[in-house]
Amino acid sequence: MTTIALSRPVAPHRPTSLTPTLTLDNHPSQCPAPVPNKHIPVCPPGPIPQEEPTTPPPSPGKEEDQLNRSLLYPPDKYACVAMGRLSLYKVDADDVAAALDHIARQPLPDPSQVFPWLHGLHPSNAIQQAFFMARKRALRRTPPCLRGITVVKADGDLNVSRLKGAISPLEFLQLGGAVAEFLDVDPKEGFSVRNFQIQAAKSAMTSDIIVYGDDDVAVRKLGWDIAAAQQRWRDRHEALRHHLPRYNTFVCVSPFAEFEAKHPEIVSVNSGGLLTGQVLDFFHQERREMYEMTQASEISHNVWLGPTPDSGSEEEQAYDILIECNDLGRLNPTALQTIAEGPDDETKQYHLDFPSSGSILAPTWSHAEADGILDTCKWLYHLAHGTRPPASQPEQQPEPPQPDSDGDIPMTSTPTPSTTPTPPHPRKILLHCNDGYTETTLLAVAYHSLATGLPVPRAWLALHTTQHRNLFAYPSDVGLLSAIAPRLLAASPSHSPSSSDSTPPMMMNLVEAARVVTQDEPRWFTGFDGSFPSRVLPYMYLGNLGHANNSDLLRALGIGQILSVGETAMWRDGELEAWGEENVCLVKGVQDNGIDPLTEEFGRCLEFIDRGRRANTATLVHCRVGVSRSATICIAEVMRSLGMSFPRAYCFVRARRLNVIIQPHLRFAYELLKWEEGLPPRTPPGGDNGKKEGEGREDGGGGFKRELEWAEIAREVALMNRPYAR
Repeated sequence: MTTIALSRPVAPHRPTSLTPTLTLDNHPSQCPAPVPNKHIPVCPPGPIPQEEPTTPPPSPGKEEDQLNRSLLYPPDKYACVAMGRLSLYKVDADDVAAALDHIARQPLPDPSQVFPWLHGLHPSNAIQQAFFMARKRALRRTPPCLRGITVVKADGDLNVSRLKGAISPLEFLQLGGAVAEFLDVDPKEGFSVRNFQIQAAKSAMTSDIIVYGDDDVAVRKLGWDIAAAQQRWRDRHEALRHHLPRYNTFVCVSPFAEFEAKHPEIVSVNSGGLLTGQVLDFFHQERREMYEMTQASEISHNVWLGPTPDSGSEEEQAYDILIECNDLGRLNPTALQTIAEGPDDETKQYHLDFPSSGSILAPTWSHAEADGILDTCKWLYHLAHGTRPPASQPEQQPEPPQPDSDGDIPMTSTPTPSTTPTPPHPRKILLHCNDGYTETTLLAVAYHSLATGLPVPRAWLALHTTQHRNLFAYPSDVGLLSAIAPRLLAASPSHSPSSSDSTPPMMMNLVEAARVVTQDEPRWFTGFDGSFPSRVLPYMYLGNLGHANNSDLLRALGIGQILSVGETAMWRDGELEAWGEENVCLVKGVQDNGIDPLTEEFGRCLEFIDRGRRANTATLVHCRVGVSRSATICIAEVMRSLGMSFPRAYCFVRARRLNVIIQPHLRFAYELLKWEEGLPPRTPPGGDNGKKEGEGREDGGGGFKRELEWAEIAREVALMNRPYAR
């Protein structure tokens, strides 16, 4: 009995969270726009858990046992101003810097102590309550083990003078009523285990809060409002007989200029509104990783592939012709022909466009569009090599007449002397788009096939394995390239059998090219949807269940091991034996439900990945969609092998998960941040290209120190995902 491996369809593109997104202040204006064409896939949470946890959550202990978590508690050493039941404590810039440094060195509570409370359990949300409360109803209570520090900018403008982790008061506080109180941010309806947008507010409820700003009156007023909200929050818990630690409000009496002068390491945005680079910014870190991954490289003679260079930059000026692939691009091979046949002006630069990948849809594409793609590739080849097609070559002059037997030369009209035109100089060409891979894939694969004479599947694979380019195409591109593959092969100049300049090139016959294409098509190309698994590290790929089911594709990519996280690949009879059972590792019983832990599997998974690295083979890490469970394992491996902090490793993997946004849910993200505490600090080596191994993991004085706190990480993730939520 043969089992046919069928790829599961990709879920529709829509946000994973069904809850309203909390409005956040805009990110600093100098942050670039999000990378286009990415989407947030749906990650099914699996069935509702029916059993109690096998191990009860550890006891949080008494409040006295938690006092070392913050320099701000108890607040006895700080000056206090009282107003009835409320109190404000005064701190200066040195106090704030010391408190933030200290809290970054304290261990986080165990994930079982803070989840599912962090998911957002509103009493009116029947779906959320039913899913989580089947395990333990007491988990609805606010965990008493939490004591963080929340920094609040009094005027709420985070585009200027922002301290590390600072938030706006409107992100957690309801103002304007008779008494200020904390926002009720738990979603009232829907279900989500990815409520990153509420974490800053939930953290503020369980933190000592520091208010700063240059307007002393505004700082004090906001301080009293927050102190009142804290008291109301505490009264509500005491009415329910829920233990809650005492959190306090602090006002900073130092101006922001003092932070810039004495503690620049905690200044995120300076008083001029510019990012300082002292504090990790997710937007810029993702762009940095994207640039590192997609910087331009030569895929064929004089033809380069990469991201769109900055206008007027030295990088842009290095090319003679730049072809941008975008949704508004058009097929215009005539423009390339005009350049090739026109005056050879080495000082002129040309900017053209081309349709993006996925924009020419089957079955609506026409023969004219197929002709346009083919002619574009032909003229690109001639421009890159400084040649002209045979029909464009100047006519050869007739040979001079030979003397007869008497030595006489026949009388003929004297031909007008002509000058053979100078061959055009080769042009340096850049194929580019915003992210450096998505929109250029159609043109890059088509051109590489024509330039090299490789059939489309082999050209596609060679771009990835030999040229080390990451590609992402759509099923419509696969159909289109498959249809024109014989014509690309027949038109390829590489099939000329002679190297002599005097022999005209002999192109492959179209019928013969069609036969070669049919016979040469690899098995992995059947059902190929245009996406390879994402190469995160040279020895580790991140993919989905469809990639895992295509064992021929994995072999072609040099992948010799499969790590299945919660899902099992479906192969034909005999494939597992041929692959080798020792090369397959399965993590069972882990759903994407925000409940099942994954940390306890890290050791086994990372050892399996390292086993492949030592054997000089790559490992595919996959779950169902390839964005949560498997992405968590990949982030852990990047943290371990490169010595990166969790937020940097998150951006590293996010940039390399092509065209799909990774979505480890809240618990997985928290587990990774907690797991980081046990990793050995690594001193980053200097003198590289600005990307330092271990960056953010070593504080200069030794010992562990978190680069960012949980609330700031979650807030940044929510801000990065917001442009893609539809």
